[in-house]
Amino acid sequence: MLPPTQRLPQARVLIDMDRYFVLHAPRQTGKTTTLRTLASELTAEGDTAALLFSCERAKTAGDDYPAAESLLLDALREAAERTGWPKKLLPPDPWPQVTPGSRFGSALSEWCRRSPRRVVLFLDEIDALQGNSLISILSQLRDGHNARHERHPFPASVVLCGLRDLRDYKIASGGDPGRSNPASPFNIVAKSLRLGDFTADQIGELYDQHTQATGQEFTKDAIDRVFELTQGQPWLVNALAHEITFEMGVAGAITAGQVDAAKERLIRQRATHLDALVARLHEPQVQRVIEPIVAGTWPGTDTSFDDDVSYVHDLGLIRGTRDMVIANPIYREVLLRVLGDRTERFVKADPHSFVLPDGRFDLARLLEEFVVFWREHGEVLIQQEGYHEAACQIILMAFLHRLVNGGGHLDREYAAGTKRLDVLVRWPHTTPDGERRTQREAMELKVWRAGENDPKPEGLAQLDRYLDRLTLTTGVLVIFDRRPEAPPWNERGNFEEATTPSGCHITVLRA
Repeated sequence: MLPPTQRLPQARVLIDMDRYFVLHAPRQTGKTTTLRTLASELTAEGDTAALLFSCERAKTAGDDYPAAESLLLDALREAAERTGWPKKLLPPDPWPQVTPGSRFGSALSEWCRRSPRRVVLFLDEIDALQGNSLISILSQLRDGHNARHERHPFPASVVLCGLRDLRDYKIASGGDPGRSNPASPFNIVAKSLRLGDFTADQIGELYDQHTQATGQEFTKDAIDRVFELTQGQPWLVNALAHEITFEMGVAGAITAGQVDAAKERLIRQRATHLDALVARLHEPQVQRVIEPIVAGTWPGTDTSFDDDVSYVHDLGLIRGTRDMVIANPIYREVLLRVLGDRTERFVKADPHSFVLPDGRFDLARLLEEFVVFWREHGEVLIQQEGYHEAACQIILMAFLHRLVNGGGHLDREYAAGTKRLDVLVRWPHTTPDGERRTQREAMELKVWRAGENDPKPEGLAQLDRYLDRLTLTTGVLVIFDRRPEAPPWNERGNFEEATTPSGCHITVLRA
């Protein structure tokens, strides 16, 4: 484990300044671990009683704010008793008996009045609070903050920890997200911190702890591959290492190839963290953001879309609120596999039949088989696909995955506004003379939509740049025709040959 407080140095500064602030980050990034360690360090210094407790159990209260208060105070007391603190630092027992709606604030005030130390509180899983319960708790924190002085003690610093950014708490509590509004029950917060992902150096530092403990090394290529696949997402970084060292039982130095194998295993298993993310895909807020990314189209421009983007970013699904790209290659692959599950069930071809006698993959035959599949099932699958604008891309990706992933790999690149989806097929094989090689085939997917010009010229230029980056001289351009005047389904699937501006040979499939 990396030293947690080093990942969030600003938190200590704000706590020393007696500030109230928000710490937010996607799930499984180390928020709770960081705050637990910070609470222990603060308490050990001798002048602070710092306590982390979870609001999770109050989720069942909904709008019932008296019930939420009781559940939170129970959780706070239990967390304090588990610390092993001396009795003089523990909260009062019983809590003050006051009117519901002010019990939480009064309890904190009474605790601070009795405590010989300044009190710092970390409210973990604050997202669990809903509706009136959230408004009530935030209002009581604001009132206590604004009234705190020697005769009315209150926690010196309070940290709200969860998925949401500051503006979401202001919106949830009825305030203006854009400024400090006295009408907002949580206008007292002026700072929101986001716990970031690991850097490549931090991944190396983390894995070096394993080397120091066991003697087993991660090669530099392996560490670079982990960073490339995860972009430093902490759960993924740890999960890949655990999969390699424990589940796969790899002995000796760990290589980039073993990282790839671990990645495939994680995705097939759909571990809890990945399942929790994909479960969100059909939420309307998430679909409005993810669909144009997969389709390569421009997203909406209305103000509500900004809220959708912030929500999806806080979930950790996209890299930033400006760059409309999926957060990392593993998420990118998981999303398309999940969205293509229905299509894969329709693919009956035997993947082994596409392996040529010399060990290479028969991409030409795969494209011919896809034409047959598209004519038979395409219309129905498009109508059934919830991500309607990205249906063509999802269907072809599912077909490729079903037939390639048994012995090869698919690398996918897509982002909003690009008008394309790029695919690289990597097929490791052994030649008849025993030499190990990797066959690489590049494809680009484009959609011809109503009112647009034929995307073939643009597609050839874009594919040209993709091939240049891959140092390949041949490729495939697939153009899906979604216009009302498109040919009948039984006439789709024509092949033609073309050349890119730099002279690369291209097979064009019009589907």
